[in-house]
Amino acid sequence: MQIKAIWNKLRTRVAEAWKAGKIQRNSRITYDVIWNLFLFFLLLAGIGIFFAAGAGAGYFASLVKDEPVRTYASMKEDINNYEETSSIYYADNVFLGNIKADLYREDIKLDEISPYVIDGVIATEDDNFETHDGVVPKSILRAIMQEATNAETKSGGSTLTQQLVKNQILTNEVSFERKAKEIVLAMRLEKALTKDEILEAYMNIVPFGRNAAGDNIAGVQTAAQGIFGIDAKDLTLPQAAFLAGLPQSPTAYSPFTNSGKLKEEAAMQPGLNRMKQVLNRMLDERYINDEEYEEAMSYDITQDFIESSASSKTRSGYLTTEVEQRAADIISVELAKADGHSEKELNKDNDLKNEYLDKAARAIRQNGYQIHTTINKEMYETQQKIAKDYAYYQPDHWVEPEEAEAYSEPIQAGSIMIENSTGKILSFVGGRDYDKNQVNHATDTKRSNGSTMKPLLVYAPAMEEGALQPGSPIADIRKSFSVPGQKPYTPGNYAGNFHGLVTARKALEQSYNIPAIRAYKDIVNLDPASKYVEKMGISSLTEGDHHNLSAALGGIAYGTTVEENVNAYATFGNNGKFTDAYMIESIKTQDGKEIYKHKSESTKVFSPQTNYLMLDMMRGVLDSGTATYTNSQLANKNVDWAGKTGTSQNYHDSWFVATNPNVTVGVWMGYDQQASIQAAGMSYSQRNQLLWTQLVNSATKIDPELMAPSSSFKQPSGITSASYCAIDGGKPTDLCNQAGMVKTDLFNTKYAPTEADNSLIRQGGSIVLNPDYLKANELQGVSVEQLFPRNEKAQNLIGKTAAKAEDKVNTITTSSGAPLPPTNVKKSDKKLSWTQSKTKDVKGYRILQKQGDNYVQIGFSDQSSYNLPDSDSSYQIKAVGKNDKESSTITL
Repeated sequence: MQIKAIWNKLRTRVAEAWKAGKIQRNSRITYDVIWNLFLFFLLLAGIGIFFAAGAGAGYFASLVKDEPVRTYASMKEDINNYEETSSIYYADNVFLGNIKADLYREDIKLDEISPYVIDGVIATEDDNFETHDGVVPKSILRAIMQEATNAETKSGGSTLTQQLVKNQILTNEVSFERKAKEIVLAMRLEKALTKDEILEAYMNIVPFGRNAAGDNIAGVQTAAQGIFGIDAKDLTLPQAAFLAGLPQSPTAYSPFTNSGKLKEEAAMQPGLNRMKQVLNRMLDERYINDEEYEEAMSYDITQDFIESSASSKTRSGYLTTEVEQRAADIISVELAKADGHSEKELNKDNDLKNEYLDKAARAIRQNGYQIHTTINKEMYETQQKIAKDYAYYQPDHWVEPEEAEAYSEPIQAGSIMIENSTGKILSFVGGRDYDKNQVNHATDTKRSNGSTMKPLLVYAPAMEEGALQPGSPIADIRKSFSVPGQKPYTPGNYAGNFHGLVTARKALEQSYNIPAIRAYKDIVNLDPASKYVEKMGISSLTEGDHHNLSAALGGIAYGTTVEENVNAYATFGNNGKFTDAYMIESIKTQDGKEIYKHKSESTKVFSPQTNYLMLDMMRGVLDSGTATYTNSQLANKNVDWAGKTGTSQNYHDSWFVATNPNVTVGVWMGYDQQASIQAAGMSYSQRNQLLWTQLVNSATKIDPELMAPSSSFKQPSGITSASYCAIDGGKPTDLCNQAGMVKTDLFNTKYAPTEADNSLIRQGGSIVLNPDYLKANELQGVSVEQLFPRNEKAQNLIGKTAAKAEDKVNTITTSSGAPLPPTNVKKSDKKLSWTQSKTKDVKGYRILQKQGDNYVQIGFSDQSSYNLPDSDSSYQIKAVGKNDKESSTITL
């Protein structure tokens, strides 16, 4: 038994030992497997990191592969090159002045700057400035992670050196390529300049918001003077901390608005909070001690801001602003070409275009270009004074925005003068006063060009296409036009009345709308907008503008600028050839090397025959049409002017554009916040024409040879004078002659009438209108009186069989010779209606409106109704005989 017990105990111990060994073996196996897996994944991670690093390095290299290796000398020059502003010259090398920089700065040496500012900038913008080699890798990685995760707070990763590179060598474009180049250049710059040189350049270049005059400022000295009124060396700790906080967000943290006023308390708070952040950083970095920190934190910095001091001089008038913009466009193309990019590439790629515009703007501020313009100094300066002092602008308009306070807005004006053959812009008026409104109404503002569109889109294209000639008869009768895909269009005339059959010439002279629409409808499918208008430089037409009938009256989506409208009219002054207008004659480098010279090129738009006929029609606008007031005000009445007035929908815009053999001049008036420009006294069109004549008269005194050529527009071959029947435009017949409808006008020889007019036929011994003619011209149901309202002979002859007894003209004659007044005069809403006078030989009715204590004539109608400007005023109406005697007055 004892032996058995010993045996069992021994067996148990062996079993336990074997079990323990197995566990150890298992543990060892598990450990080995885990360790090997760990090593395997560690190896994979290492390989991944290696390849990622390689890929990252490759990507980084691809971003900077096109960046040239800059010499230390060139980098030093770029960093310190911020003083050579460009200069502008009038025509004939007359100096105008220097282009003002966007940022006003005054250079200062590092030892003239308060140490507080230097410490504050380093503490907040680059706390490793003294030790890094241009970049701080951990900061860059942090910025990349924030960008990748779209973190709400982005701390940025730029050192002072990188910021200097971005401001002076690269652009402000946000891209990985620009950032990569910035890193490479920053490290190279650290080798080109000492730390003190980098810091001094930074202190002179970095933006600091706005000063008390509202100017953008850069450089610590300019900031100290412009915000606190002291030198940078005298800044206290709170003042220095405030300035040191500005570069992160100059506009947001600036204490002043763009007008130079101190911001409201709430708007000021971000800047004050930023100052406290700077003080915190200065304490953390031990630039200041606790006592200094507490004292500065409790200081009221707002008491140190100087008072607003709005600038007393115009820093950049319409001309310098316009020249700088145009020069930037030109230089951007030249810089792009130097880098291997074409102008076509720039126009297709907005990012690329903006990059080179940014470079061009910097080049203009730094490279000292000499920019020569086409502007005549004496003309320009004289016209600015005329526009500012003009005494006949309409009254100010009261604007009442939905979510802002109401304010009074003056009417604005814009004009431009262009030499026809070259396209030179000789002078322009951008507005009434640049100090009050910086919008250039000559080059930037797009407005409906009203009836000045008619020659461009309707009459000249229609003549070129052979669809009409100056004498072509067109019915000015109320009509609703239907075009597939468009709503019915029912235009009216300016005075609300209609004139029956009129010639194209007459319709243009008096600016009748219905004939223009009728003529345009006949050619709209030929797309005259593309074939003619866009070839004359009007660039803002939409797809709808190519088809909508309202475009014939200037009803286009975006409108056109004064420059484009006048430039298009210069085509007529240049024998039908368009030459694009320009203002920059040449650009030279500081050492006189010419990098740009304008070359004028002309494009044929109209044949000489069409062009001359259009000019001849527009002469009538000044001689007997809507611009006769212009003729009365011109100092030199022997000049061959041809032009057109224009009014947009709801009287928002007034235009007058005219050309002579040398120059084309146009003037626009309107409110920026569009509103009616009608006013008591002189009509808005006369006010506009008077300003036009004052500008022209002043220029004529300065250069009479240019402005008042002794020669007129020359009639080309291929023009003939021919008689026609003024009903349908064919060769006159005996019937047309009996009706008194034979007229004579100029024709393009190709389109002179060759077939007999077929508008009249005999019917039962009477002369009547041919039904086929009426149908072809959509005149069915139109009465003879409507077609021939001023031709009693035609009415009586053609209308004998058609006229109803009650429609016959009354023949009462008064003993005094004055006509009887109209009867049944009624005013309903905005319309005045009446029964025509029973007296013979009444030529029309004079409409007057009460304005102040007097009644002033506002219109004349040969019909029996008139559309009124409003329904609240008191009105009068008088009949006027052909002997110019007036009837007694009817007052409502």
